[in-house]
Amino acid sequence: MMTGLFVGTFDPFTLGHDSIVRRALPLFERIVIGVGVNPAKQTLLSAEERVQAIADLYSDLPQIEVLPFDDLTVDLAHRVGAQCIIKGVRSVADFEYERAQADFNRRMGGVETLLLYAEPQWESLSSTMVRTLQHFGKPIDEYLPHKQ
Repeated sequence: MMTGLFVGTFDPFTLGHDSIVRRALPLFERIVIGVGVNPAKQTLLSAEERVQAIADLYSDLPQIEVLPFDDLTVDLAHRVGAQCIIKGVRSVADFEYERAQADFNRRMGGVETLLLYAEPQWESLSSTMVRTLQHFGKPIDEYLPHKQ
């Protein structure tokens, strides 16, 4: 069974993240979404809230599993049996960062990385941007996925 692993802090999980998951779904029999938990990082939503919101979004898709994690991505990949890490890329800067991470994960753990380019309408969308809008009381609903 080919398993893909999609990881991030997902604070919050945006339409850009959802686009990557839905576009990767036909490529894998199973996708595990790893929600990063870093006690040193300030998040708006707790890890439990982030995991639950994403799990609720995909509750009708049994091939998607959502888990919190607080270690290296490559270690999570081994635990869940993922052969491939799925990453979204919005820009050249994202590409350079993800290329270095992919090299590390391949060398350290023998896990390949699949880069999916952001759809044009999501190229400038980030969780940071959404959190900033929310902080200033602006509506954010148009940037967040809803159950279909």
